[in-house]
Amino acid sequence: MRADRLVATLLLMQSRGRVTAAELAEELEISVATARRDLEALSTAGIPVYPQPGRGGGWSLLGGARTDLSGLSATEAQALFLLVGPAAAVSGEAKAALRKLVRALPQTFRADAEAAASATMIDPTRWGERDRRRPELVDRLQSAVVGRRKVRLTYTSGARERSERLVDPWGLVDKDEVWYLLAGTEKGRRTFRVDRIVAAELTEEPAERPDDFTLAEAWHEVVGEVERKRSRTWATVLIESRFLAVLRDRFGRHCEVGAETGDRVKVRLAAPTPLDLARNLAGWGGLVEVLAPPEVRAELARIGAELTGRYAD
Repeated sequence: MRADRLVATLLLMQSRGRVTAAELAEELEISVATARRDLEALSTAGIPVYPQPGRGGGWSLLGGARTDLSGLSATEAQALFLLVGPAAAVSGEAKAALRKLVRALPQTFRADAEAAASATMIDPTRWGERDRRRPELVDRLQSAVVGRRKVRLTYTSGARERSERLVDPWGLVDKDEVWYLLAGTEKGRRTFRVDRIVAAELTEEPAERPDDFTLAEAWHEVVGEVERKRSRTWATVLIESRFLAVLRDRFGRHCEVGAETGDRVKVRLAAPTPLDLARNLAGWGGLVEVLAPPEVRAELARIGAELTGRYAD
């Protein structure tokens, strides 16, 4: 049984006063049976959690039992909640917040909570690569998102064109160590790569955000748009079955496996352009045979001719 789920159950009961097993299951995305077992475990552990049968009943904390979280400062609470998403390197404020949270828990919770807090760590540095640290601008942009303040951006596009614009920051996403800002502009929602933001100035103007906006849903739409652009060109190839796993790892969701022909399998691959596909497949040499389209075959022939001309001697 996870200590973090028990803590979440307790805090949810504090905020609502009374919950049913079904409500708890929906909130924590667990089964009703699991929610009921968690509630019973809290009661067995000595926490004053009791069921109230009948219509309008549920589980509640009796006698006004609460964990006292009033010791958290505003910046510590903000750091704690921001940490939940990217789970980046723990800041000093976040550590202080976690210590206060553990002290506020009932005695029967503390051992499990401390064990859960120390069970996992994140090392953001990859083997053999430079340390890719969190961009400094992320903290400033997060402040703008939380404080709902407009930001004046100086931005460089992929075509190296620099522009200045006033945006409403809606949320930040860390995708494989590349940060993106989702913001509202005069032309609607736009996505900005943080590493292309030259400067970000927080203004005193209040930012606007749609009432129905959720960061997860908006990012899902962004990913869908990017994936459509990345899969404009499809090629059909033949490859030995023993190399299929490597090819699938390289192309990910843009790899569709078809029928096997002897010891080879037919695969469909996608990329933005025929040249992008050819560049990705050129290194496979004769291990991959491109059946179609002719544009990809032509690009491979051109790349092969260039390499032959340069290295034939």
